[in-house]
Amino acid sequence: MNKSQTYQQAIDELEAIVNKIENEEISVDELSEKVKRAAQLIVLCKTKLTKTEQEVSKVLEEMKKEER
Repeated sequence: MNKSQTYQQAIDELEAIVNKIENEEISVDELSEKVKRAAQLIVLCKTKLTKTEQEVSKVLEEMKKEER
């Protein structure tokens, strides 16, 4: 897994995998590998979303403190 991959790159790759699976463009031999990669991408996206949510919450808290 490429740790420097952006959220958008991960989503794009995940969508490509899903489209290939839905359109039956992936052989049975490739399916396991693609499902594993999709799982890695989901974890990467979830991690990035969680980190972003924490950062935004922190900024909002700081703004509230400054208003007082």
